[in-house]
Amino acid sequence: MSARPYRHIARRQSRQIRVGSVLVGGDAPITVQTMTNTLTTDVAATVAQIRAAEAVGVDIVRVSCPDEDSTAALKDIVAQVSVPVIADIHFHYKRAIEAAEAGAACLRINPGNIGSDERVREVIKAAKDHGCSMRIGVNAGSLEKHLLEKYGEPCPEAMVESAMHHARLLEDNDFREFKIAVKASDVFLAVAAYRGLAKACDYPLHLGITEAGGLIGGTVKSALGIGSLLWEGIGDTLRVSLSAPPPEEVKVGYEILKTLGLRARGVRIVSCPSCARQGFDVVSAVEELERRLAHITAPVTLSVLGCVVNGPGEARETDIGVTGGGNESHMVFVAGTPDHKIDGPALLDHIVELVERKAAELDAAKGSPCADLGD
Repeated sequence: MSARPYRHIARRQSRQIRVGSVLVGGDAPITVQTMTNTLTTDVAATVAQIRAAEAVGVDIVRVSCPDEDSTAALKDIVAQVSVPVIADIHFHYKRAIEAAEAGAACLRINPGNIGSDERVREVIKAAKDHGCSMRIGVNAGSLEKHLLEKYGEPCPEAMVESAMHHARLLEDNDFREFKIAVKASDVFLAVAAYRGLAKACDYPLHLGITEAGGLIGGTVKSALGIGSLLWEGIGDTLRVSLSAPPPEEVKVGYEILKTLGLRARGVRIVSCPSCARQGFDVVSAVEELERRLAHITAPVTLSVLGCVVNGPGEARETDIGVTGGGNESHMVFVAGTPDHKIDGPALLDHIVELVERKAAELDAAKGSPCADLGD
């Protein structure tokens, strides 16, 4: 990396807060979040969904608490999962207090719609008493009426003004353990708002393009919005909002971070789209390798190229590489160097074995099978 300065991203300097056992901001790794979509009152279903997200590396999970039954269920949910849980609160200040008492690590609120200053103070007291942080959540679709009248429509300036007003409500009550989000479904609006907010404060920022869409469309939209901000050094934690199962949000979040070199978790596969020159079926091979290597958390790089046009060059940049050859005999690269050949029928089993071996070496070197918070 030191020899390639064009890959360097200088992160914005922010304060650091704690969400349960996870640090956010400062020099902490950029964390990946998701949110459950089960009924919170269905404890078993919600716990199962959180555990599925944990299996793919989620750092923090948000759970909606719209009513008293949900905050009552939250206590059982928190006790059965490993990651910190954020309680998503709208409008009713008592739900925030109940969630803090139930063990939430963070409260996602909009101080402006909690109610009076006294109610805000009560929520802050509960957060302090129970060691909760907060997230101020501003959304272009629910800006305060006076800001819409002032600016005429949702715009970056209105979103930043809303966020800073809410931040001052917490600061005035001597509470600074919070992060801020200014989300919009419009990529241009969201990016501009985050840029403005990054200049206006030093609080940690939670990135997201809200209501991004389905798996493919939402992934592209989020990668453009979140990715461009991260590339500028803006952002301390993120959620990719997809109309898809929560683990898919986590996977996409990690892919964005891995692409920018901001986090390294799991196997990163470099592969060609394939053509008539391919020496083996690249598309099906990559599909199978993704499935069989999904359990690996160590940051291993693997190149899978169908022919010798670009294969050797890509293999020089990866831990393990394979290039298609003639007569069903393919070249395997180890640490960027041609190492040996393998016949087609044994190819996939052999590559899986090599990647698992490399992952074990990396885990042993770091002393932890889950050491995935590299920068």
